[in-house]
Amino acid sequence: MPTTETEEHQALRSAVAALGKRHGRDYDREQLWSDAAKLGYLGVNLPEAYGGGGGGISELSIVLEELGAAGCPLLMMVVSPAICGTVIARFGTEAQKQTWLPALADGTRTMAFGITEPDAGSNSHRITTTARKDGTDWLLTGRKVFISGVDLADATLIVGRTEDSRTGRLKPCLFIVPRDAPGFTRRRIDMELQASEKQFELTLDDVRLPADALVGDEDAGLLQLFAGLNPERIMTAAFAIGMGRYALARAIEYARDRTVWDAPIGAHQAIAHPLAQAHIDLELARLMMQKAAYLYDAGDDVGAGEAANMAKYAAGEACVRAVDQSVHTLGGNGLTREFGLASLITAARVARIAPVSREMILNYISHQTLGLPKSY
Repeated sequence: MPTTETEEHQALRSAVAALGKRHGRDYDREQLWSDAAKLGYLGVNLPEAYGGGGGGISELSIVLEELGAAGCPLLMMVVSPAICGTVIARFGTEAQKQTWLPALADGTRTMAFGITEPDAGSNSHRITTTARKDGTDWLLTGRKVFISGVDLADATLIVGRTEDSRTGRLKPCLFIVPRDAPGFTRRRIDMELQASEKQFELTLDDVRLPADALVGDEDAGLLQLFAGLNPERIMTAAFAIGMGRYALARAIEYARDRTVWDAPIGAHQAIAHPLAQAHIDLELARLMMQKAAYLYDAGDDVGAGEAANMAKYAAGEACVRAVDQSVHTLGGNGLTREFGLASLITAARVARIAPVSREMILNYISHQTLGLPKSY
């Protein structure tokens, strides 16, 4: 993989940064979404044949990172084009591709992603949402929790499980569930975290779906699921790195201007060194994110799985430290609405928790990479 960005990637980064700067921290989510779509940024990873930019997760992660660094991240980019768009592009039928990909690329339609359940947590093997055949239709029953942006989405890509007729064991499958499907209801979760994209609990009560609601092969199982989960981790890393960069930039600006005892506070090593360390951590996390995106775009799903988990872990840790140090640099001002950093204290924790906790990533690396035995 290249160790420095190509000219095309540098140009994309600069263009997206300019868009983010125009919108700024007080951005209107719908307007920014529309503007990003018109410029081709939302669908930069989707196939050209279906209205996308023909790039990959490498390009899409640049878009999200730079918008985050400008203070205006679009969380639904993690879900709609990265997870759902990628899964449909790789495994969907021609009809599904024609229906969804052009609309996801131009921003006229969005799709949410439903995997997490109240009792399953990070264990996808304990998913209890089940799909059973009823003639040519499917009946989907179950619950999902902490699903982002369902109220904004035209449909939700739901992870369910079907019974293998040969073994009787349950296997994961993916279904496109329209927002107005009978039996498909949502309840908003009251979150302390304030964000444009709200969180929901979903209930599926014998939701009847046609045969063509199934995405891909009924027997593909985990292959299709992780085709969406690896981009999710990479994009979460981009989200976290962008947030950390935004906070760090505010702190650097303050440290240059704020003068106490006849010198800017940034001249003191107690202020300067922690900010320098935060910058180093974010840059290192970005390198791992770029490696993960490169491997994924090259078709190395196994290598990308390891790198994507590492990138998400590193970015989450770097983001939390950068935000914490930035708020601390501003002192009391770091807790005021005027400077806009205090809200990031809560938001930064999301990068450690979702879509998979740092402890589960450490489990993955210890088992899959280091070959250590499992404790569960």
